[in-house]
Amino acid sequence: MRKRTLVSVLFLFSLLFLLPDQGRKLHANAEDSSDEVTDPPKVEEKIGGHGGLSTDSDVVHRESESMSKKTLRSNAEKFEFQAEVSRLMDIIINSLYSNKDIFLRELISNASDALDKIRFLALTDKDVLGEGDTAKLEIQIKLDKAKKILSIRDRGIGMTKEDLIKNLGTIAKSGTSAFVEKMQSSGDLNLIGQFGVGFYSAYLVADYIEVISKHNDDSQYVWESKADGKFAVSEDTWNEPLGRGTEIRLHLRDEAGEYLEESKLKDLVKRYSEFINFPISLWASKEIETEVPVEEDESTDEETETPSTEEEKEEDAEEEDGEKKQKTKKVKETVYEWELLNDVKAIWLRSPKEVTEEEYIKFYHSLSKDFTEEKPMAWSHFNAEGDVEFKAVLYVPPKAPHDLYESYYNSNKANLKLYVRRVFISDEFDELLPKYLSFLKGLVDSDTLPLNVSREMLQQHSSLKTIKKKLIRKALDMIRKLAEEDPDEIHDDDKKDVEKSGENDEKKGQYTKFWNEFGKSIKLGIIEDAANRNRLAKLLRFETTKSDGKLTSLDQYIKRMKKGQKDVFYITGSSKEQLEKSPFLERLIKKGYEVIFFTDPVDEYLMQYLMDYEDKKFQNVSKEGLKVGKDSKDKELKEAFKELTKWWKGNLASENVDDVKISNRLADTPCVVVTSKFGWSANMERIMQSQTLSDANKQAYMRGKRVLEINPRHPIIKELKDRIASDPEDESVKETAQLMYQTALIESGFLLNDPKDFAARIYNSVKSSLKISLDAVVDEEVEAAEEPETSEATETKSDDLAGGLNIEAEPVEQQEENTKDEL
Repeated sequence: MRKRTLVSVLFLFSLLFLLPDQGRKLHANAEDSSDEVTDPPKVEEKIGGHGGLSTDSDVVHRESESMSKKTLRSNAEKFEFQAEVSRLMDIIINSLYSNKDIFLRELISNASDALDKIRFLALTDKDVLGEGDTAKLEIQIKLDKAKKILSIRDRGIGMTKEDLIKNLGTIAKSGTSAFVEKMQSSGDLNLIGQFGVGFYSAYLVADYIEVISKHNDDSQYVWESKADGKFAVSEDTWNEPLGRGTEIRLHLRDEAGEYLEESKLKDLVKRYSEFINFPISLWASKEIETEVPVEEDESTDEETETPSTEEEKEEDAEEEDGEKKQKTKKVKETVYEWELLNDVKAIWLRSPKEVTEEEYIKFYHSLSKDFTEEKPMAWSHFNAEGDVEFKAVLYVPPKAPHDLYESYYNSNKANLKLYVRRVFISDEFDELLPKYLSFLKGLVDSDTLPLNVSREMLQQHSSLKTIKKKLIRKALDMIRKLAEEDPDEIHDDDKKDVEKSGENDEKKGQYTKFWNEFGKSIKLGIIEDAANRNRLAKLLRFETTKSDGKLTSLDQYIKRMKKGQKDVFYITGSSKEQLEKSPFLERLIKKGYEVIFFTDPVDEYLMQYLMDYEDKKFQNVSKEGLKVGKDSKDKELKEAFKELTKWWKGNLASENVDDVKISNRLADTPCVVVTSKFGWSANMERIMQSQTLSDANKQAYMRGKRVLEINPRHPIIKELKDRIASDPEDESVKETAQLMYQTALIESGFLLNDPKDFAARIYNSVKSSLKISLDAVVDEEVEAAEEPETSEATETKSDDLAGGLNIEAEPVEQQEENTKDEL
């Protein structure tokens, strides 16, 4: 028994000695393992300030290695960028432009779009937002100066694995190509947001990017790339769960250190993203004063000091009498918290009187993603009340989009954002404005439209027609006001009443600029919008025979019309220079009439719809029906030239000429060809023939009947009259009449059906003028006979060649033997 007791005691003593030693070994091992990872990265506090799952040391170690080496993870799925994306990224990465600030506004803009999408989905399904912090729709920016990482996070819709590959690895070729072409021509990186390629601007400041994203329908994935033509996507098992949304981590270049400064980021958000509709917060530092307990040695020193005033003595006495309190002191401490950067109320919710011009311009840049220095030409901010209530802001951009008219009727692109009760619904809703006003940018916030309905139902909503009607009226009023405020648009009679000022100088030429950019849209509006045709006609501008190169309006034209003039005269063609020399204008200019020049192809269609203005009819001076006063000798001339016109018409029967008449529009030209009043003009025929899918058989129905008009005062016409009277069967006269008709066709703007025949007649005319017989033929070409080369000649050439190279000509067999010896 005693032996057992003794053994137990000895065993206990041995345990007591072993345990401290084992504890020291464990502690030493822990220290050794901590030394293996130099400067192990701490798990960052989850963006958003709430707790999350912790990560083990192995995961942190792997993440640290990946971030320090900036290489794609070995277990990730690798992909290659689309060729267009690689081309785009090369331009951005190698960009020498100083304005690299745009990357932040593009990433914030993308984050805002993602938040808009999830908020829209939440209208019909509230569960998509989740709970707690995940349900907060916000954008957060965080810095890690030690690792040179800038993070931008949103709680938007997020991206699935497929979305990451599709959205960040490939892009619509048209958008990329258009951006690259624009970049090469203008070199302006500010254009990047307008082409849907804003994400890649991040490579202006970063050489390695991670995109962590979580979509409700998929796991959390990481997209990463060094912009070397490849990217990788892998399931995220090491970062904090996002809940939902996207976090972009930019590993900044060495030269981009300025973007790790809080002041720089605050300035960029204030400048570019002030009017984003979601809160943007920065994890910012600030100094605060806190009271901390005073250490014992400090308190002892304070006690030894003698009170200097009676008040201090009383205080000390009170302290002695009362319960002894712990002494504290104030110290400055640096703390971090989320700081809201965009606390400005949405512009459209404020009164127009409260918003400054600078704020309107900033809001336009934010809305349109156009961050050039040019400000919008005009804007209109208004509240509509009544049966349908809504608020709207409309802008006229400084420049037309590059593809505004390329796919005008096929494009559903709209530049108006639709909100319903401050909730963003869509920016692809093209029912708010007609196509011809699609160049306007802005937003509409309606209190009348329902929130939780489909787009198809919204299009049928009765309030939409009322909103559209009011928007059109306000848009046209805004454009009309732009013209009225332009000093160049003021009539000469009214200029003396206008005082020149700096404001007027700034607005000078604005409407001319607008017309050069968007004039075609106004013309298309006249064609498409019958209800507003007269309003749009007031906005028309054109050059005339009396405008001295400046644009004029229909109102100004009518004001300058001659007494007794009933019609508005115009002519269509390919260029002003060509029209100025047109024979159709000769007599009109001579009599002092003003004629409008229409040189845009769309003008031909325009004038088919714009039949009159202010009770004045429009008259194309190249068509029948022109009335330019009355000539007292008209009847006499018709009678005198009756025989010639009848003969000429019969001679041109094969040319589909409807009639030959005496002209009232010619002064110096012998003859012209005009068309019937309701048929195509020569210019319209040329336009239709140049169409890709034109059908010549169908066009025959629309071609106007051609009428040859002759000038009875011209010497050629007088001579022809006399020749016909003496010998109507004279072949030379018939040839001359045919040649004159073909020449008149060309001068009147028509295309010849048989150019070869016309050329032959010209050459015959030249022969006659040179007194060369019409039967003279071209001399036959004499071909020199080729003589075969003789063997002697061939040997001579070989000898000459060998001599020129200082080589002795050798027989072929000898050359072969020499070659073998050399080998």
